[in-house]
Amino acid sequence: MKKFRMIAAALALVLALPLTACGQKESESTVYSIGISQYGEHASLDNCRIGFLQGLEEAGLVEGTDFTVDYQNAGFDDNIARQIGDSFSAADVDLMVAIATPSAVACYAAAENKDIPVIFTAINDPVQAGLDSGNVTGTSDALPVEAQLQLIRQLQPEAKTIGILYTTSEPNSVSTIAEYQEKAPDYGFTIDAVGVTSQAEVTQAADTLLSHGVDAMSNLTDNNVVGVLPAILEKANEAGVPIYGSEVEQVKLGCVASAGIDYVQLGKQTGLMAAKVLRGEATCAELPYETISEYSIYINSPALDAMGITVPADIAEIAVESSAQ
Repeated sequence: MKKFRMIAAALALVLALPLTACGQKESESTVYSIGISQYGEHASLDNCRIGFLQGLEEAGLVEGTDFTVDYQNAGFDDNIARQIGDSFSAADVDLMVAIATPSAVACYAAAENKDIPVIFTAINDPVQAGLDSGNVTGTSDALPVEAQLQLIRQLQPEAKTIGILYTTSEPNSVSTIAEYQEKAPDYGFTIDAVGVTSQAEVTQAADTLLSHGVDAMSNLTDNNVVGVLPAILEKANEAGVPIYGSEVEQVKLGCVASAGIDYVQLGKQTGLMAAKVLRGEATCAELPYETISEYSIYINSPALDAMGITVPADIAEIAVESSAQ
């Protein structure tokens, strides 16, 4: 009987070993690999990336423990954006994160055959960009165009023409220009839009626009334009033409004011969506893209003073001072 009990105990131990091993394997935490493709470096897109990582952290995911990041920057070059997407696909990352439309389009094209999920941010019009279905979702930075027009009218009661620079191949910019042209007459404005095909053409296009005698310029989130905004501001300041930004970082650079969104918050919203996808709580197809709806009024008082623009009391009361000083 004693011998039988020893054999039974030994058998129980042997049977328990694989079960214990299985249990240990299942308890091991998964380390997700995330490839981040950012179309170029400027404050708005940088803030998206910062906010995205904050969103993952808020969701309880810790970099280095729960996920690793391969961050790549395309330098505003579509070909490099495509190469980055292809490299992420070859590496079989668990998730591609694309900041700005060209990067998102490139990542989605590279990920589609492998069914790698893609999360985007800083895209004005996902439908126009063809990113509203499939294993892709994210957040839109659709501009509050009507609020911007109202702000310009309040600050420049006599203004008639608003100039806008945009990239002709950028779906977001094209759709936003259309919205400006549709809504501008309601506020007594006409839109003078000058298109470019690359960042190298932007400063010359700014000269063209200023030569038309526009009363103000309104900036989009067009990356080719934003990437050389300091040079545009220098030209506009010399001509005495105020530029209105599309978000706070542009106002800090020298734009006079903006009805704009918070890109850190946009990125954070994106990070929270990504955490759900990584954990298997939802697929991209089950998460409709989200549009940030809140905006704030930002002003740069020194820039406004330089243009001789007085801020009405009702705007001053709610505006956020955003000068770099």
